[in-house]
Amino acid sequence: MATIDGRPAQYGISLKQLRELMEHRGREGVGKLSEFGGVSVLCDKLYTSVNDGLRGSSADIEHRRETFGSNIIPPKPPKTFFTLVWEALQDVTLIILEVAALVSLGLSFYKPEDEDADVLQEEGDHHGWIEGLAILISVIVVVFVTAFNDYSKERQFRGLQNRIEGEHKFSVIRGGEVRQISVGEIVVGDIAQVKYGDLLPADGILIQSNDLKVDESSLTGESDHVKKGIDVDPMVLSGTHVMEGSGKMVVTAVGVNSQAGIIFTLLGAADVEQEAEKKKRKKGTEGNVTVNNMRMSPPTDSIKVESDGNHVQQTTSAEEPSHKKEKSVLQAKLTKLAIQIGYAGSTIALLTVIILVIQFCVKTFVIEEKPWKNIYANNLVKHLIIGVTVLVVAVPEGLPLAVTLSLAYSVKKMMKDNNLVRHLDACETMGNATSICSDKTGTLTTNRMTVVQSYICEKLCKVLPTLNDIPQHVGDMITLGISVNSAYTSNIMPGHNPGDLPIQVGNKTECALLGFVEALGVKYQSIRDQITEDKFTRVYTFNSVRKSMGTVIPRPNGGYRLFAKGASEIMLKKCSFIYGHDGSLEKFTADMQERLIREVIEPMACDGLRTISVAYRDFVPGKAAISEVPIDGEPNWDDEESIMSNLTCLCVVGIEDPVRPEVPDAIRKCQRAGITVRMVTGDNINTARSIATKCGILRPNEDFLILEGKEFNRRIRDSNGDVQQHLLDKVWPKLRVLARSSPTDKYTLVKGIIDSKVSENREVVAVTGDGTNDGPALKKADVGFAMGIAGTDVAKEASDIILTDDNFSSIVKAVMWGRNVYDSIAKFLQFQLTVNVVAVIVAFIGACAVQDSPLKAVQMLWVNLIMDTLASLALATEMPTPDLLLRKPYGRTKPLISRTMMKNILGQGIYQLFIIFGLLFVGDALLDIESGRGQDLGAGPTQHFTIIFNTFVMMTMFNEINARKIHGQRNVLEGLFTNPIFYTIWIFTMISQVLIIQYGKAAFFTKALSLDQWLWCIFFGIGTLVWGQIITSVPTRKLPKILSWGRGQPEEYTDAMQLGEELSSMDSNKKPRAAQILWIRGLTRLQTQLRVVRAFRSTLEDMNERRSVHSLRSQNSPYPSNPLYNANLLSPQQSQYLNKK
Repeated sequence: MATIDGRPAQYGISLKQLRELMEHRGREGVGKLSEFGGVSVLCDKLYTSVNDGLRGSSADIEHRRETFGSNIIPPKPPKTFFTLVWEALQDVTLIILEVAALVSLGLSFYKPEDEDADVLQEEGDHHGWIEGLAILISVIVVVFVTAFNDYSKERQFRGLQNRIEGEHKFSVIRGGEVRQISVGEIVVGDIAQVKYGDLLPADGILIQSNDLKVDESSLTGESDHVKKGIDVDPMVLSGTHVMEGSGKMVVTAVGVNSQAGIIFTLLGAADVEQEAEKKKRKKGTEGNVTVNNMRMSPPTDSIKVESDGNHVQQTTSAEEPSHKKEKSVLQAKLTKLAIQIGYAGSTIALLTVIILVIQFCVKTFVIEEKPWKNIYANNLVKHLIIGVTVLVVAVPEGLPLAVTLSLAYSVKKMMKDNNLVRHLDACETMGNATSICSDKTGTLTTNRMTVVQSYICEKLCKVLPTLNDIPQHVGDMITLGISVNSAYTSNIMPGHNPGDLPIQVGNKTECALLGFVEALGVKYQSIRDQITEDKFTRVYTFNSVRKSMGTVIPRPNGGYRLFAKGASEIMLKKCSFIYGHDGSLEKFTADMQERLIREVIEPMACDGLRTISVAYRDFVPGKAAISEVPIDGEPNWDDEESIMSNLTCLCVVGIEDPVRPEVPDAIRKCQRAGITVRMVTGDNINTARSIATKCGILRPNEDFLILEGKEFNRRIRDSNGDVQQHLLDKVWPKLRVLARSSPTDKYTLVKGIIDSKVSENREVVAVTGDGTNDGPALKKADVGFAMGIAGTDVAKEASDIILTDDNFSSIVKAVMWGRNVYDSIAKFLQFQLTVNVVAVIVAFIGACAVQDSPLKAVQMLWVNLIMDTLASLALATEMPTPDLLLRKPYGRTKPLISRTMMKNILGQGIYQLFIIFGLLFVGDALLDIESGRGQDLGAGPTQHFTIIFNTFVMMTMFNEINARKIHGQRNVLEGLFTNPIFYTIWIFTMISQVLIIQYGKAAFFTKALSLDQWLWCIFFGIGTLVWGQIITSVPTRKLPKILSWGRGQPEEYTDAMQLGEELSSMDSNKKPRAAQILWIRGLTRLQTQLRVVRAFRSTLEDMNERRSVHSLRSQNSPYPSNPLYNANLLSPQQSQYLNKK
């Protein structure tokens, strides 16, 4: 018989049987398990030991993977670059643009059979094909830029996902030792330790459990927590969260065979094979695949599934999507700005076309009284292209690229600063944060706890006692109580190198107590080896309501012993006895309690120590001593209140958790940056006050509030117990420390600050959390920070950013990066809008006054495509500087375009318009060159208009240097050479411009310039830097507030977005809308859409109408069903526009 690692290769149970077993729930599951002989027989069949787990040999592990599968759900293979290129080409507006370009090319080679066609016209046709070709090339560039953006974004997100998944570790027992292994390494037969806050990585059956409650909403959609136990419901499932208690399970299904994996497979997210099966299912060749006894709702946040066009990804609650949408204030303001610019651009473009067509018609048909000829169609197309040129310039299509680049660049850099960003928009929101609600333990403190003071047998020790200093029976009881009544997942491991501090694994408070036992000279592990977890009668696990933990074990001589530990003031109220001098048992009176709190606990707390009391109680059959409870049968363990009363106090210990050395400085930086830091902790008020003072949260001579949870609730609730915003508004502005608070208090405080309208700019709140119960507050906050080391999986799932080093100073770095993102986008806006304003006015007035735009369509494509993309790259990659932390945060209602920025935009706009119109109307006389005004339709390029184009580009280039500063700083060159991307792009653009002017000829409609003419162009360009200094001298405060844009409540912006999204989502299944998708896809197409619709329709007049209309219809038909169109190719407002059309 074949053997693996000394055991038979054939398991006693098959994969199919295990899968069937895991489909049962509750009592049915208990019954089904008993058919197999119970969990211990099941472990034997899987060749695993209940106490020692698997042997852990590589041969055994590999064989289990081959037989039962590995714990990895294969992701969909990433799309190749060419797939993304093909998808980008499917965009309806691009298809129409391609057709329009081909029609334009066709028209250029089409010679009308018209006798009167003059020679000039034929010469014009000679270069007519360039326009069409230029449009085709621009389409190719747009497609490749879009595909490359998507490709790099997908790669980055996969890298991010792998990083998050790679950090997910789980405790299993192998070879009798507890090991932390990556979830991907878990195999069937592993014995896993399950504890509060875990996200379960595989299906299993409980071997032993204490008070275990699981949130199965990610699988069943039911929000109630499900009680788990060997006799109640032993099946625990992957993808579910442990909300309370602890336990031990044997893993029975992993990867695609687990319940979460089955759902993945059903949703087609597993692998390519499933795609084929899914197609068969669609045709009805297979029966419906169902999972017995299991209501399935599509996975929520805890199981990330990509929508594949056939399935809609749903979220946990109706509130969730709107909450996420509200998050990015910047996104909302930018959407509104883009739409407004789009409308303004469309209006001006339409006016331009109307004015040009009327001028042409009046001049040709009324004044000159000429009859209609086919060649006049070309004139109309030319006018239409000028109108489209205006629109092309009006829409800032580089903006979405700037946003994406800036965010992606920042996210990459933030990883090095220990910030793992899970949601892109959190990065930018953090820059606006006005308030941070921080945990104490682990965030502000080192989370390396040690017992430094103790009170045993009425003796207070400021140094640790030895076992000889304590009466033997009391010492034995303390060491036994601490060793047994701590989660067995909490351990102290020796350091990696000799001389290193021991490594604390698990709950740090319990590790401190276990360290105290070791310091007394007792090995806690030897006690645990004697009293294993399966010998426990009952465990009352620690939770935020109890603030204590209790474990009941059998006594050697019959009966039971309860050990309890918890927060001192709570535990002492439950104690009726205490050990006095020499270990004699004494009554613990109310006076003694008060004296102990006053003389021992309060001084410890004022030193910043966390105080913990350890107590016990005996339940004995027959005759009992005064402190014992006589029992006949087994006590009613569910009556927790009576069980946890009349305890005997063994000791009180003071645990020190020192403040992280870098925290006081980080908090000072936050306060200087205008951010209020509040501490929200479950600790004693005196401990909290002491730590808050050490950190610098409480500053002398400052008016602040320190409240306990009870007092906080009394102040903010009305007589009916409901939270009232106006009452909360009286408390939160001065509140700095909230002690003895529950997770509900934390959530109430965060929600209250976010909803409050007391402060002028509305608060933006960041929250840190590590516990399962912090989930609601982390989700509600504008930015939720979870602890990467101490944080539970539940907290990480609810967060936006994971702090990989659990350090508060990393939050300060996040603030800096967030402000940098906001500033980068503002810099780009300032630069972009100046270009837009000037170009639109030049094109519009040029068209009206000279019947031609001084800036040609192909030149616009250069300015737009190349300079927008390059400028966004240059301005979006500036590194943050410490100066960013010297100004106040923007808050929610600060304008997107400040008065300083508007002053710069308008000031530079006036200068550039003055120069360009000067050159347009008198430049030919001043520079002694041939005028380009009033040229015929087919005339070639002139030096006059080339100088105008070149001067415009030069002024734009030098204004890009001005745009680097948005807060009115004079030295615009400061830090210029610290950003190699900026100056490399600037030099590259300059070289490209020289080549275009000197060698562009007909393709770019330019004529080579002499050195003198180049010097004039550069002179006007450098003038923008000098003019910038003059603008800076104008005091901003004197300007009217109406000059700022984007002021007001964020709801004004987000409501408009949501309305559009609701309308556009009625008829389509969509992937979740992320900020950058809306931008990259929607806004970049806005100018193309109108340009295409008009250009295409005008050129159609010269083509066979019926055929053309048919082709237009065929292009339009994919709208509702095309998944790409559905996946955010157009913004909601654009969808409405096109649907109307």
